Amino acid sequence: MGSKQCAALRFKYLCILLLACLWCVTLTAQAQQDPQQLIEDNVAALMKKLEGRKDYYAKHEEELESLVDASLDDVADFHYIAASVMGRYFRIATPEQRSRFVGVFRDTLIDTYAQGLVTFDYRDIRVLEGSDERRYENQASVKMEVVSTNGEVYPVEYTLHKREGAWRVINVIVNGINLGLTFRNQFDQAMRDNNRDIDAVIDGWAPQVATDELEAGGSDQ
Repeated sequence: MGSKQCAALRFKYLCILLLACLWCVTLTAQAQQDPQQLIEDNVAALMKKLEGRKDYYAKHEEELESLVDASLDDVADFHYIAASVMGRYFRIATPEQRSRFVGVFRDTLIDTYAQGLVTFDYRDIRVLEGSDERRYENQASVKMEVVSTNGEVYPVEYTLHKREGAWRVINVIVNGINLGLTFRNQFDQAMRDNNRDIDAVIDGWAPQVATDELEAGGSDQ
């Protein structure tokens, strides 16, 4: 498979993740809602923002990135996710390094998602009824499906935790592939490749989803 085709696949799968995450936009007034109801109530609102505007956003990338930035800011706990991606190295990182990685991690996702958003055609996004599973009082999982225009169905499962009264996404599994674990493994490998130089890893951070794995699916938990 050529590099251009791999890049296209990467954008497709990252866009699936973005579309799924954007449905979860948290509204302050709905902070006390359960995770599944919160997601369902925001589907219509996001549809109005995206429907019929792909060509427009393709020509106005800054506006699209602002939309992505604002949406992810409302739904994702980037500090928690970044700490999880850093794994065991989080403990030895300085506060400045931790903060810098949060920013770099967020920026790379926003840039990639924004590009992928205008390349993927979807027909439907649906929350599976009764999929809100509670492991603990402050942690839950919600299952969804993204249906492409050619009929392919991509299962998406969120893990959310409740902090300060609001539910936030802390991990996503797409087609059976645990993206949080994938990124953590990539960070660990980058540390090995850079002689445990955290600054070098942060400077060169360019996460890539294993598109061949995503296409085939998996069972990572």
